[in-house]
Formats: sequence, structure tokens, C-alpha cells
Amino acid sequence: MKTEQTRADNKVEFADIGCGYGGLLIELSPLFPDTLMVGMEIRVKVSDYVKDRISALRKQNLGKYQNIACIRTNAMKFLPNFFQKGQGMVYTITDVKDLHDWMVSHFEEFPLFKRVPEEDLKTDIVVEKLYESTEEGKKVTRNKGDKYIAVFQRIEDLFAKPVT
Repeated sequence: MKTEQTRADNKVEFADIGCGYGGLLIELSPLFPDTLMVGMEIRVKVSDYVKDRISALRKQNLGKYQNIACIRTNAMKFLPNFFQKGQGMVYTITDVKDLHDWMVSHFEEFPLFKRVPEEDLKTDIVVEKLYESTEEGKKVTRNKGDKYIAVFQRIEDLFAKPVT
């Protein structure tokens, strides 16, 4: 078990951009109890709901859900401020084909990311949780809609100076 001091030295490893009502964070928290995760949501009432939901879970499950938090922020403006250079598995999922195609094309054009082959995703527990843990994902399933997923791995920047 990590102490408060060692946990404070860690960095956020999972970010749920547009976390909605926090379903993915809550599903992943017990699976990765020593991994710090943050949900980012731009809507005030929704982010307040997620914060209250996390607080209630912590009270009901002492010692659990200590690795997740939600902040209200505009990820389009401030996302780079939350990570160190070089961090980066990126999971994308949407029910909008045009948005999926747009995200995939931009990541494939960017030289520091490579797409993770679909066969490698079959054993990734995060991918499994992406499909059904969010409220939006559950709604798409109920409506028998399609879901489009792509995962990208940050590759090493051979010319970058080491981060200290």
C-alpha cells in the first residue's frame, strides 16, 4: 500500500476527458487502486455531481476510491498542463463515426503516436470498461448503436531531452 507521501510524488496516469457522470473513473478505481486518475468535465453541475459521488463512495467504502478525483476544466485549453512530456496511452471511443475518423486521422498524422493493433486490445481491461461503464456508453448499447474505438501509444521522442 502506498503511503500519503509516495502517492503525492506520483503523477496522474489516467484522465477521463469529458468524464460525464464519472462511470469510467468509478469502474477503473478498484481495478487500479495505486493509479491516480482524474476526470475532467466542463459542465459545472455535472462535475459537482461527480465530486459528490466520489465523496459518497469514499464514505461508504472506507479506504477505497482515494485514487480518483474530478475537476471542472476546459481540456481543450488546459490539457497539456496536467501531464509531463512523454506520457501517453490515448483511448478514444465514440458513437459518432465522423468524430472517430477525425480523431484517428489526427493521431495517425502525428509522428509521436502509433495506433495499437486491434488484436492487442482484446486483453486490455481498460478497453472492456470503455464500452459499458459510462452512462453514454450504456445509452448507445440500449439504442443498439455502434461504438468506435481507437487506442494510441506514445512513442519515444528520440530527440527530446530527458525530463528531470
